[in-house]
Amino acid sequence: MSRYFVTGGSGFLGRELIRALCEAGHAVVVLARSPKSEAAVRALGAEPVKGDLDDVGAMTAGMRGCGVVIHAAAHTEEWDTDEAFWRVNVVGTKNVIEAARAAGVRRLVLISSEAVLADGRPLIRVDETHPYPQKPVRGYPASKGEVERAVLAANGDGLETVVVRPRFIWGRGDTANLVKFARAVRDGRFAWVDHGRHLTSSCHVANVCEGTLLAAERGRPKEIYFLTDGEPVEFRWLLTEILKTQGIPLPSRSVPRRLAWIAAGVAEALWRTFRLSGVPFATRVPLALMGVEVTVNDAKARRELGYAGRMTIAEGLAEMARLPKVVPEGVAGRAA
Repeated sequence: MSRYFVTGGSGFLGRELIRALCEAGHAVVVLARSPKSEAAVRALGAEPVKGDLDDVGAMTAGMRGCGVVIHAAAHTEEWDTDEAFWRVNVVGTKNVIEAARAAGVRRLVLISSEAVLADGRPLIRVDETHPYPQKPVRGYPASKGEVERAVLAANGDGLETVVVRPRFIWGRGDTANLVKFARAVRDGRFAWVDHGRHLTSSCHVANVCEGTLLAAERGRPKEIYFLTDGEPVEFRWLLTEILKTQGIPLPSRSVPRRLAWIAAGVAEALWRTFRLSGVPFATRVPLALMGVEVTVNDAKARRELGYAGRMTIAEGLAEMARLPKVVPEGVAGRAA
């Protein structure tokens, strides 16, 4: 049995990681920012440590005796200031690295994303050799790229660092992307981009957990591993099927991608220039990640880690349909 320290444990992915680690017989310590998060962590069978990514001392104390840190916490909002993304994602990760070194942790596994490669153009069957873009999309993608570089650069002097990149996490208990899409439908903001007929890779949350635990055990230091459900599928089909499990029909309206990209650029410029509140009527992050083909190759994880992606898309959809709905009352919208 090993002892793991997890950040982001109260989120959608974090909760599933805790369950997977506990089921595998590991002791799990989780960073928790609030009493509510502490209670949720205890209910999952883990030990909470009060603190946040700004508190190096609390993290160091919690990491002592842990062999592995899984860093899943991140600011993933569609829209915020560059400073907010930098403070939480980049500075927060550097604090995690500092604490891990001080506590004598052997290995740090970062949950990253294909978003680090996003510059607005299609990503077609890319693998881990694909270079970082010269001009990444601002916000989450740009900050996450800096996070990856910091984690990889930290490898050495007793600390091994490994990065996993799941693409489009979905599945049971999804309170992240699923709720965002449901709200967009409710608010009349949802539209397909070029009818949504492009291909996408995806990674069920159970497969993310499988790949992450394998990376913690077998991943080569200073290496990156993509994780997916297998062969790409049509984005429109997959999203329609996921929302269908919640009883949410999606609208048929579509917008041309070029027009949407220009409109999002104008909206973002207005919001930044005049410091407007709320989220712009269009933003480039979802267009770059969901409005164009994003397919990745996970052959390296399958070859080096023994990753299988055991949860199929069909099984994941059937599981979501069986379980209680996770979209809160009043969030589900009506197709137009």
